[in-house]
Amino acid sequence: MYLYRAVDKQGNTVDFLLTRRRSKLAAHKFLLKAISNNGCPKVINIDKSGANKEAIRTYNKRGLKRIQIRQVKYLNNRVEQDHRFIKWRVQNMLGFKSFESASRTLTGIEIVRMIKKGQVECPMATFYNTFRSLAA
Repeated sequence: MYLYRAVDKQGNTVDFLLTRRRSKLAAHKFLLKAISNNGCPKVINIDKSGANKEAIRTYNKRGLKRIQIRQVKYLNNRVEQDHRFIKWRVQNMLGFKSFESASRTLTGIEIVRMIKKGQVECPMATFYNTFRSLAA
């Protein structure tokens, strides 16, 4: 399984998506999801993943707006540093039995991280319903 994550300059979580494989299709799906929820960025810093690069190139060919790709090793550190909290939680669990349980657990961890960062501006009832739906 592969966890796609996007973080902005301030370290706030933009979006996340768990997929079964790391592919161009999955990267494109994540890019479209992140853009639809948060708007189109001017520049995206990515690692050396070919799937991510191809997804952005495909978006640039099809879209009206152009996204600049930067593959600088040190600029990707913000994502990696934010990702360490998720790795730390998952490492103690000895893996997941199914994709469904991984998806629910990682969604819960991401929501808790967003609350801790102060990114939440919704009423608590919304988060209660989200957590309740994850447990179901």
